[in-house]
Amino acid sequence: MSADPRSSSAGSPVRLESVTKSYGSTTVLHGVDLSLAPGELICLLGPSGCGKTTALRCIAGLEQVSGGRITIGSDDVTDVPVNRRDVGMVFQQYSLFPHLSVARNVEFGLQMRRISKPERTARIGEMLEIVGLEHLAERFPHELSGGQQQRVALARALVTRPRALLLDEPLSALDAKVRVRLREQIRAIQTELGITTVFVTHDQEEALAVSDRVAVMEGGRIAQLGTPEELYRRPVSPFVADFVGLSNRVEGRLDGGVVRVHGASIPVLEAPQLTGVGAEVTAYVRPEHVRLEPVTERIDPLDAVVVSSGFLGSIRRTVVQLADGATLASQHGADSVLRPGDSVRVTFAPEAVTVAPRS
Repeated sequence: MSADPRSSSAGSPVRLESVTKSYGSTTVLHGVDLSLAPGELICLLGPSGCGKTTALRCIAGLEQVSGGRITIGSDDVTDVPVNRRDVGMVFQQYSLFPHLSVARNVEFGLQMRRISKPERTARIGEMLEIVGLEHLAERFPHELSGGQQQRVALARALVTRPRALLLDEPLSALDAKVRVRLREQIRAIQTELGITTVFVTHDQEEALAVSDRVAVMEGGRIAQLGTPEELYRRPVSPFVADFVGLSNRVEGRLDGGVVRVHGASIPVLEAPQLTGVGAEVTAYVRPEHVRLEPVTERIDPLDAVVVSSGFLGSIRRTVVQLADGATLASQHGADSVLRPGDSVRVTFAPEAVTVAPRS
């Protein structure tokens, strides 16, 4: 019996140093720097065209970098071909061999590495147990659900015990409930095996749920790198505030360390480019920091009327309109039921917000 992969050491560190990638005159990666600690899971998050998949493909060796360097462990792999980088890859399209059973699909990489038959059998059994598919070892891909096929692809990537695991939008083809369940399973398996992982997604909820850290990408650069909590609570730019979670865009004026919006004052995060008093800005206010209190009549500048209110399970999302026509979204407890036409008073939680010059 081979050594259980669950007892193996943590994965290898992965590092990108000033990595650039150009296609002719078009540059899609602009000097990307990123370091992953052994066993860490980092999500590359961003909209289509931001460079996240290109960065992943450069790590894999599927794209040749135009400048900079990539290391895995202590090895410089910048010019090493993909088949010699010792990474596992799972993509949106599972690419399972339709004529091979689950066990034979998982075995394929081991055969290519000329692993002995007893060792292959042991590893296949261990990996199928980890992904919860040992009872389906002799099934064929067309006999499996989408989530089961994705777990086969994950097992196939992990069975060779790679130094790093690369996941390119692996859940985007699945329905919502299966996505949530499978992302939790992937995170549990990744943590159990201690494998260094890069996970590419455009789904900010997915990124926040599974990551140790998230690299938000914009225009081929990393706009911000931090824990999910840091990105959500202290976004460094309007782009990050707008892309990670929901934000109300509220017009206001700077006044020292606060921004005045509709007669209320909200503290601001550091904005050195906007020093001074009276600068016109847009403040990015999270819906959960917009508080609503029912009133019998609207007499205050922050009094509003409810436009809509939707039930979202444990919370409700309510949209209100102020007297000047501005709208605000609020997220609050599901027990606080507000109906269209109700009058409410708006207050803001004293949570610091990101601001930007008003365009």
